[in-house]
Amino acid sequence: MSGFEISHLLDTDTIAVQDVRCSGACRHRSAEECASVTHLVFPYRGVYVRHVGSDQTVADANHVLFFNADETYQVSHPVEGGDASLSLSLPESMLCELAPKSLLNDHGRPGFRRQHLRIDSRAQVLVALLRHSLTNGTVEPLEAESLLLTLVSRSLGLRSSHDPRATYARSRLADRVKVLLASDLSRRWTLADIAAETGGSPVYLTQVFRQVEGVPLYRYHLHLRLARALDLIARYDDLSALALDLGFSSHSHFTAAFRQAYGRSPTAFMQSTRNA
Repeated sequence: MSGFEISHLLDTDTIAVQDVRCSGACRHRSAEECASVTHLVFPYRGVYVRHVGSDQTVADANHVLFFNADETYQVSHPVEGGDASLSLSLPESMLCELAPKSLLNDHGRPGFRRQHLRIDSRAQVLVALLRHSLTNGTVEPLEAESLLLTLVSRSLGLRSSHDPRATYARSRLADRVKVLLASDLSRRWTLADIAAETGGSPVYLTQVFRQVEGVPLYRYHLHLRLARALDLIARYDDLSALALDLGFSSHSHFTAAFRQAYGRSPTAFMQSTRNA
């Protein structure tokens, strides 16, 4: 498929996993696409926007997206640099076991009522560990299957406090903010900067974003940067350089934020990716 690189990381009777990388060349909406089976997609690098009819979702490392079987969609890339995601598919019977009934539609093949859910830091670190270990061949299939089902269960556990009552206009404003933050993860944004780029006052922006996403804007941005660190960390010998490249004021600032989010230091995580 043009513009895509797909690596098949695992394929068992229980679950199939692919690492999907897109060049992001299409800035406007793509032609309509349709998945043959339902996929849970965990972006871990870059950002894109998924369109289903008049609805849209900003795909970034703070979310899991649901690509329902037989549901048409389009994709656009508002930011250059492409994107990458871990894509999971599992049997429909297992999907019905794992997903709360409130998340699933009640017609035809099992699928999700919503386009996405926000995931927490533990789900993010599971995505990174699984991708690294499956790519390096350092995990047995049984362990990988168990961890992947844990990831699915955790991601579907309704921990997201996203407010579905947010108006269309507020949701779109939050989307513009998310795309802006993802466009330059190393920048030390201020509320005034974001307001100037997206419209609205700083106070209004913070209120809207909290209502739509359920977390403060600053924390959302922090988790985007830490998720990028999970992706890049194996490539760095100098973690101070990684910290500065991601906009942290110092190695200690980065380490403290990383430890608070993921329960381990960056050094410990890096060692786990190399020695798993």
